[in-house]
Amino acid sequence: MESKMKNHQKTVASLSKNYAQEDFESGLSQIEANKRLESDGPNQLVTETTPKWKLFARQFNNMIIYILIFAALLTVVMGHTSDAVIIGLVVIINALIGYYQEVNASDALEKIKSMLSTQATVYREGQRLDIPAEELVTGDVVFLEAGDSVPADLRIIDIDSLRIQESALTGEADSVEKTIETLIATDVALAEQTNIAFASTSVTNGSGLGVVVATAEETEIGKISLEVKGVKERKTPLMQEIDGLGKGVSYVVMGAAIVLFIIGILLETHSLSILSLAVVTMIVGSIPEGLPATTSVILAMGVSDMAKKKHTIVKSLPAVETLGSVDIIATDKTGTLTKNEMTVKDIYIDNHHYEVTGDGYNPKGEITEFENPVELNQQLALFLDAGYEANDTTLINEDDTWSLNGEPTDGSFLTLYHKIHDYGYKNKYDELDMIPFDSDYRYMAKLVLDTETKQKILFIKGSPDKLFPMATTQDPKFDQVKWDSKVEELSLQGKRVVAVGYQLIPDEVNEISHDLLFSGITFLGLAGIIDPPREEVIGSLKDMRKAGVDVKMITGDHPLTAKTIGEKLGLADKINVITGPEWDKMSEDEQQIAALNYQVFARTTPKNKLEIISALQASKKVTAMTGDGVNDAPALKKADIGVAMGIKGTDVAKDSADMILADDNFATMSVAIKEGRRIYDNIKKSILFLLPTSFAEGLIIAITILMQRDMPLQATQLLWINMVSAITIQFAFIFEPAEDGIMERPPRKTGRGLMNKQDVFQMTYVSILMAVVSIVSYEWLMYMGANQVTASTMMVNIIVFSKIFYLFNIRTSKLAFSRSFFTNPKAFLIIGIMIALQLILTYVPFMQGAFHTGPMTGLEWLISVVCGLVVLIVVEIDKFIRLRIQISRNQKVSVQTEIKVS
Repeated sequence: MESKMKNHQKTVASLSKNYAQEDFESGLSQIEANKRLESDGPNQLVTETTPKWKLFARQFNNMIIYILIFAALLTVVMGHTSDAVIIGLVVIINALIGYYQEVNASDALEKIKSMLSTQATVYREGQRLDIPAEELVTGDVVFLEAGDSVPADLRIIDIDSLRIQESALTGEADSVEKTIETLIATDVALAEQTNIAFASTSVTNGSGLGVVVATAEETEIGKISLEVKGVKERKTPLMQEIDGLGKGVSYVVMGAAIVLFIIGILLETHSLSILSLAVVTMIVGSIPEGLPATTSVILAMGVSDMAKKKHTIVKSLPAVETLGSVDIIATDKTGTLTKNEMTVKDIYIDNHHYEVTGDGYNPKGEITEFENPVELNQQLALFLDAGYEANDTTLINEDDTWSLNGEPTDGSFLTLYHKIHDYGYKNKYDELDMIPFDSDYRYMAKLVLDTETKQKILFIKGSPDKLFPMATTQDPKFDQVKWDSKVEELSLQGKRVVAVGYQLIPDEVNEISHDLLFSGITFLGLAGIIDPPREEVIGSLKDMRKAGVDVKMITGDHPLTAKTIGEKLGLADKINVITGPEWDKMSEDEQQIAALNYQVFARTTPKNKLEIISALQASKKVTAMTGDGVNDAPALKKADIGVAMGIKGTDVAKDSADMILADDNFATMSVAIKEGRRIYDNIKKSILFLLPTSFAEGLIIAITILMQRDMPLQATQLLWINMVSAITIQFAFIFEPAEDGIMERPPRKTGRGLMNKQDVFQMTYVSILMAVVSIVSYEWLMYMGANQVTASTMMVNIIVFSKIFYLFNIRTSKLAFSRSFFTNPKAFLIIGIMIALQLILTYVPFMQGAFHTGPMTGLEWLISVVCGLVVLIVVEIDKFIRLRIQISRNQKVSVQTEIKVS
């Protein structure tokens, strides 16, 4: 029965019995320790790394790449080495880009491994020894003191004011007071397991003894490492869409090539070698080999822009776009939505309710009443002195960055004090004696000497339920009912409540005792303390809700505190709260519903966070996760995009994430969502621009074979159009600004294809139009007596000018010749570069030899430009009709809505 109990349920007596120790300070014998080490293995986490050759090999697992490799091999067999080299270079460049991204992603598991303490102080055979932490075994008795990192999961058996900082693991902002008491309940959240010290957490106060109850992967940090290791990342929505598009295009092109080859053999127009080369040329022309490279360039420029202007580091290229399709952001509270800096916000003294401005440890702010600054009266001054003196924490200022050495709650009183008295101000008190805070009595007291009046004063602050009886002893008329109601009021707001008092001490007393305190104190007032929400987050959440993105708060905090923060932030119109233990009792189907219906998840474990993300993804939601702690790592890795905090985030969180907010500013998320949507739009525009021209080239070859005519285009000319002109012109999409109203539309639906019916229709008729005008112009020029080289050169320029004019249609959802025409000046520069390249292709002798081109007359240039203009006119007429239909529909919907309302 005992063995089935959880560690927090085990009694001290049972620990002694199970681990065969009559005297804990005798510890294990070395023989027994060695036996257990051999049986259970070392106290370290094992990580696996993927060989670099595997990382490189997986870059070729792509349908478009398969077809290009096949085409390259065929061209080698047929003796066209130059074509094969160019195709091969495209394949290798794409593989190197993907490989570089993966190699640069650090291993989160290595970071978790490094978090385990390297040394541990244990009792072995009656002696206290320092041993390597990896040699710890279950049953070892470990000594802990302030500054130590806990080396394994320990059941606490002895304490002396022991407090441990667990925020990275549990999300609790303040350090936790540890006890030796047995916890009876089975389902106790990590944050409430006060008799357990967890591996990788830090001792901030006091000392204690603990029996090792879990090592290596059995520890809570170890379980997280297993969860991180076991998480299977799914492809980003964009990559899924592009993969689907690539497969679809590849199947169509290969199917068409086979049919065309069979028809060519039946027609017997060309020899087998010429027909084979023509079909391979058609495949190379039709396959959008520029697609992976173009997508990578647009993403890479977006990543670079995010890093330079938005303080955001993106570790994988597709991640920057994924934010644009996010439906839900699941976020940690502490340090992400809040500052993770406890702050005094309310002061109750007598009948006054003071409010304190300013958040965090930076001592900027003031004390107000009815929104007006207050004068520092005697009672308020004494309250500030008491909070400052009954304190053993230090506030540190380094380069205008404020931090603490000690307890966050104590730090809040230091910051409050320095909002009135400048940092560095020397007060009039000298310390004489102190009672440090202890969980047994839950207060801290300090005896000081007023150097001006020579009066000895005892200042005290602590839990109201401990100080109220002291105040009643001093003043029988103390209105405890009134002050209890104030405590309840602040608690309902999710605030931690601290009571403050003092006592005048006779000259002969130089030491303080608990008896002295219980002889009576003068009550000064209450402080309401909270880890405040980040102000910039409130506006960001508004933008996200407008964009149709829901935000879920997942935290280890108390449900009431979490709900209060959620309401202050405007997380949702109505906030529903569920706790981790309640979540654990649900079935998978119930969890899936709860994940959608609840906005705040409190008292959660790392496993809960992972399950919540999985439940949201099971509901076809593209989910982002933000966090900064070790406990966030599995969920960060599982999410479609994990976002870690760069300053306060742990290394484990940062390495598990796809994106890092360098300034820890959650508000950057709304900026990133907008940027992600812009990038997605531009990638889609780029693909809609690329595919029709690729298909047009394939159609030209196909129609020529069916017409039983000589090939109008050489393979090298098609490669020039696809790789040089396509990628060059497509650079314009990198700089295309966001469309109007981009943050007012809902996220795109998961599983929806990259192209809708209208896109396919436009792509089809544009491909046919480009092919027809090119072939008609080519045939006309040949009919007029021009040579084949000149005619094919003009055909290349017709296709390129068709692309240039088509670019203006694709750039914007508005009509080309509107205000949007000049929103991207760099597009005109890129078009100028492309025209210059076409002139070089047409007139430079070396290029004429390599690409079978020749000089053109003014008439031939005019035909090229007019053909391009014809393409633009046709697609703009189509767009004009679609816009008019859309306006008409919107007006109809508006009228129907008005009728329903009236």
